[in-house]
Amino acid sequence: MTQLTHKVIWITGASSGIGEALAKLAAQRGARLILSSRRGAELERVRQACPRPQDVAILPVDLSGLDDPEALAAQAATFFGPIDVLVNNAGISQRTAMLDTGMAAYRQLFEIDLFAPMALTKALAPAWVERGAGHVVVVSSVFGTIAMARRTGYAAAKHALHGFFDSARIELGHRGVNFTLACPGFVRTNVSVNALGPGGQPYGKSDHDIDGGMDPLVCAEKIWRAVEADRYEITIAGVERVAVLIKRFLPLRWYTAFARRLRVN
Repeated sequence: MTQLTHKVIWITGASSGIGEALAKLAAQRGARLILSSRRGAELERVRQACPRPQDVAILPVDLSGLDDPEALAAQAATFFGPIDVLVNNAGISQRTAMLDTGMAAYRQLFEIDLFAPMALTKALAPAWVERGAGHVVVVSSVFGTIAMARRTGYAAAKHALHGFFDSARIELGHRGVNFTLACPGFVRTNVSVNALGPGGQPYGKSDHDIDGGMDPLVCAEKIWRAVEADRYEITIAGVERVAVLIKRFLPLRWYTAFARRLRVN
């Protein structure tokens, strides 16, 4: 069991949405936090909203081009000591069809959604192996297990996350490093507003599914409970869980036909 009290937890994408909710709930559990995103002012807002702001540090970073993850990890450790839990939450989505999506947009998606989590995890993993303790939390998506129109790059990056971290668990799980993959469905965040739209620009609109989605605090509480129970993977979804089950248990042609009928932004 992973207890969060007194743990040093580094959360990326912590300036809003699920990351902000994870920070607030972890702080309530007595953890010390390092919060990262591009927006320093928003990180400070989240820090002030946490219990005991003195136990929360902010580390602004742009994960779209992470040149020296080891140096960044070393900087994170200067606040409260060695990192116990890394939460790879930062990410960007997509709202464009394959034929309208340039390779630059795909590369941006992979840099943030896949390569940054890989790099930060690799930077911290050697110390965890030496200590025999550490925990990686990966905020993936139901799109890590299913596919949908207008999500080619997003689904590809999330599927790749599962391949990488499931493999890493096989290599390091018996050496004290735990891995929890959380797969939320629709959560009320700015993921659609900030998603890549035509020309690689922000989509700028919120989907009706996102607007009607789960409260971020509810999602975050489910994630932390899964972490505390050392669960390998958790799907956090409402009606969208139906798509996950169809993909898992029925012929792929059935899922493909089902997905084509869905109205997606």
